Amino acid sequence: MKKNIAGCVLLLCFTITSIAQNAKHTENLNQVWLGYFNQTRFSNKLGLWTDLNLRTKEDFVNDLSVSIVRVGLTYYVTTDTKLTAGYAWINFFPGDNHKNISQPEHRPWQQLQWHTKYAKSRMMQWMRLEERYRRKILNDDALADGYSFNFKLRYNLWYEVPLSKKGIVPGALSFILNDEVHVNFGKQIVNNYFDQNRFFAGLKLQTGKSTNLQFGYLNVFQQLAAGNQYKNINGARLFYFQNFDLRSK
Repeated sequence: MKKNIAGCVLLLCFTITSIAQNAKHTENLNQVWLGYFNQTRFSNKLGLWTDLNLRTKEDFVNDLSVSIVRVGLTYYVTTDTKLTAGYAWINFFPGDNHKNISQPEHRPWQQLQWHTKYAKSRMMQWMRLEERYRRKILNDDALADGYSFNFKLRYNLWYEVPLSKKGIVPGALSFILNDEVHVNFGKQIVNNYFDQNRFFAGLKLQTGKSTNLQFGYLNVFQQLAAGNQYKNINGARLFYFQNFDLRSK
């Protein structure tokens, strides 16, 4: 079962990579993705989701491309199954079609997340629906009135294998595989129903009972709105996670 899961993730990664290699008009970029993630449980049923993200534009350290602030209210169906609904504010820093201004985006989101624990490994999955309201661009220097809109559906698979016989304990390392597929839909989507695939392979350092640091290699293959233009990102990803349980013992 576990080998099949890891094999599916690798097969998907190789398939997307093959498409990327054969795609025309592909822009290759090197980026750094930084993230902070917090899930805090207040009671048996309620909790809070928070994450902050910052990404560079190219050549790893040259300029910024995206910043994200995301919050959500979580309902615990069980300890391992959670429903979350929230809001994200995204800022796209000056880019090719808005060279002197940033483009804001408002993004309500809803998510089903579930965890599976095996004898020596763990798996986490989520399905997330997002409603994207992106401010329209007038020209290089100005925003236009109104917003473009589309839905995005995301499926995320995260798999962890401890490298220590002690398991997942403070100070221990684990190997991480993570793949996330994004699909667009809505009236304004014409050429890029497939949006992007994000593949990550790296290490997780369990820094405390409820905190960990994950770092490693990231590949993002994205189809742009024109349909025949693509981005292939090779990057370094560094994420810090906190998971707090504030219920009285």
